[in-house]
Formats: sequence, structure tokens, C-alpha cells
Amino acid sequence: MKTSADYRQRIKAMRPNVYMGGKVVGRDHPDFAPGINTLALTYDLVDSPEYADLLTAKSHLTGEKINRFTHIHQSADDLLKKQELTRHLCLKCGRCIQRCMGIDAMNALSVVTKDTDVAKGTEYHRRFLEYLRFFQENDLVGNAAQTDVKGDRSLRPHQQADPDLYLRVVQRRQDGIVVRGAKAHNSIAAYADELLVIPTRAMTKEEGDWAVAFAIQADVPGVKLISLPHIHRKRKELKAPIEDYGTMHAFTVFDDVFVPWERVFMDGETEFAGQLASLFATFHRHSYTGCKPAMSDIFLGAAALVAEYNGVGKASHVRDKLADLIAVGELVYGAGIAASVKGTRSASGTYMPDVVFTNVGRYHAGVNIYHEFETLADVAGGLAATLPLEEDFNNPETRELLEKYIMRKADVPAEYQHRLYRLIENLIASSTGAATGISGIHGGGSPVMEKIAIMGKYDLEARKRVIKYLAGIPE
Repeated sequence: MKTSADYRQRIKAMRPNVYMGGKVVGRDHPDFAPGINTLALTYDLVDSPEYADLLTAKSHLTGEKINRFTHIHQSADDLLKKQELTRHLCLKCGRCIQRCMGIDAMNALSVVTKDTDVAKGTEYHRRFLEYLRFFQENDLVGNAAQTDVKGDRSLRPHQQADPDLYLRVVQRRQDGIVVRGAKAHNSIAAYADELLVIPTRAMTKEEGDWAVAFAIQADVPGVKLISLPHIHRKRKELKAPIEDYGTMHAFTVFDDVFVPWERVFMDGETEFAGQLASLFATFHRHSYTGCKPAMSDIFLGAAALVAEYNGVGKASHVRDKLADLIAVGELVYGAGIAASVKGTRSASGTYMPDVVFTNVGRYHAGVNIYHEFETLADVAGGLAATLPLEEDFNNPETRELLEKYIMRKADVPAEYQHRLYRLIENLIASSTGAATGISGIHGGGSPVMEKIAIMGKYDLEARKRVIKYLAGIPE
């Protein structure tokens, strides 16, 4: 396994191909640091007694100890540990731990490459296993680049006025393929080692050029990462752990990018594009049943503490709101546990979470995210949005006045009141907080997509048969 120092060195040595603020920047730009710090936790904690069992696994390829974020799930226990690990790590950084998306894509590829080989006689699974060995040995960070920009949503990929609005193969050569297009919403692409590119939807037989999956280094020629940082405002004196962590999102452009055959895992097998797209979604939504309960924990803790500082912690209406937050977080987590326990093994040996329980959990996380924002805003009050700047708390002319008038309970120091409201501002009254709400709905698929997955897999006919039996209606 590698260390965070190894990871940092790899990332900062990459070719500058990140566009931000109108110019190309190196990965040593200060705005990269919070996201890199977040990923570094996944390396730094592997030897911690608290996390070692969760953060490490045994490779089914080599038998070696590896980072769990490079592991292909082999059992229900693997899924349970991944879920628990995700919840714990998100509490360390106050946000998404970010490394799950890469390994979720890898798990999906491990299943679909095998299924494709069985059906079509291809050699994608052998290629994938060779790539997986490389991925594990180097303890790499992968970004899942799935969501195409899609153009006119009423038209299919091959019907678009511009065929590049879904990423596609534009040339097949003896040594590989050339691809063109763009992927949106690519969290961590700017500081990932590899881009794992998979289809965004099911494809028809006319759409072989768009049915493509591959892995490529994030800094190869032709890849342009047009990025937006989501980081907290730096504190002057009131330093706090949350400001050390953040993320970046990229609009990833593939401008005639060459991919060698050994890194191509689908090329034209349209009947498997939808399976790969939906299976990645299933693995990633299962990861959400770990990270979203962590965010519920954070909103719950902030609401409970601000209620305590304000002297209303025991008020029945406040406790009722806190109970709602607990119910949502633990329901989502419980659905993830059920999905793990009720999972199944694929032909490749990869263990897959149950589709219905996974999507039920992710659905409840998505539809309740703004309720959690509302609850914290309600309990905290307006100061979360109108808190004076930190510089005014540090100004000798206004410091004593602010410390006097920010006070709530007399036994809680003014600094603690200030620190808490500064954190709540970060959570719900900042650009980063606003982005968290949007990703809470749409990350891994918006609620309508979870409903589609649930209805596609749920056995309604069995329920109808129960009713026919109870009503005395013959089959």
C-alpha cells in the first residue's frame, strides 16, 4: 500500500491540464489542497487501530493486503465494511470522502466485463483484471466519469445535432481507440490518478460508437479538466478542522483522446451499456448509504448543539425535529445494511448489493436533504446567514461588542458560540453548503432514477398474487 505522501507526490507531478479561473493551473495550486487533504485521509488512517480493519482488505487477485478503496467486494461483509468505513471517514472531514466513486466504477466493471466475455467471446475481463492489479499495486485514486452532457434530453445519442454530446469513439486503430466528448459533474477528477469512463445510459443497436468504457490517466493529452473548487473560506484566527477539507468538480473534455486497447473495457457492445450504467449507480448509491447518514449525523449534531447553546435543547418541539433527523439517517443506513446482507454474487465473483434496498436508501437520502437543511436553519435561527465576518470579531473596536452580544447560555464562552455558528454557516449558508444540497439530491442519480430502479426490480406480481389469494380470486 502507498502513503499519502506518495499520493501527493503523484498528483503534483502530473501534467498541468486543469483549467480554473480562465487559465491552466498546476496541481500545486492552493485550491487543490482541501480536496487532496480529504483523499489523504484514506491513506493516513490505514494503520490506525480504529480504522485498520475497515480501511484494508485482502486482494482476491494476489492475497496481499490492500486499501479497501481498491478492493472488489467478495462478500456481504465487504459491502458492510465499505458502508461503515464511508460513514466514519465522512465524519473525519465533514463531507464526502470522495474515493468511493472510483472503486464503485471498478466493481461495476468487474461484473460487466465478465458478463460480456461470456456472452460475446471478448477479452475485456482479462484486460480488466490486469488493470485492477495495476490499480491495487499502486493504490490509485479513480474518478468515475459517467454523466454525459446529453444535449437535447428528448433525443437519443445518435439523434443529437452534435454527436459529441455523448462521449463516443471517433476512430478505431490497430493500437487502440480515439474518443471525443465530455463528462460532467466529475468530482475529484482534478486530483485523481485515473479517469474511469463508463456509459451514462442504455444504448440501442445504432449506438455502438457511444457504448464505450475505458480507463485513462487523468493528465493524458487531449483531456481538459475545467474545474470548480468547493472549499470553505479560510479562517484568520478561528482555525477549525472543517476548513482543511473540500472538493473540486470538473467538466471533463475528451478532445480526441487516444486510449490503448489494454485499457478499453467496452467498445460497441450496446446490449451491455445499460447494465454497466445501472450497476455503477447501484454500487455508488450503496456508498451513499454510508456517506449520507454521516451528513445526517453532522446536521443532527449541529442542530442539537446549537439548541443546547441557545437554551432550548430540552424543548419538546426541538427534540421532535432531532428525532426526525435521526430517523432519516438511520433509515438510510439500515437500507444499506439490508442491501449488503441481501446482496448476490455475480459470475465474476463480485458481490453486488441488492438493487431495491440500495435505491430505497438513496431515495430517502435525496428527498430529505433539504428537510435536513431546513431543520438546522430552523433550530439555529437567522444568525447562520447574518454572522459578521471573522475580521470583525478580531477588530479591537468591535470584538468586545460582538462577544457580548453573541452570547446565549452564560456558561458557554463567546468563542464557542462564534465557532459553532461559523460551522453552521459553512454547512447551510455558503456556496459549498449550497452545492452539498444539490449533490445530496443528484449525486449518484436523482430521486426519480431511484424510483425507476425500484420499480424495475420490485416484484409487484408477487404482491398481486397475495391479494388474489386473500380475496379468493383464482390465478
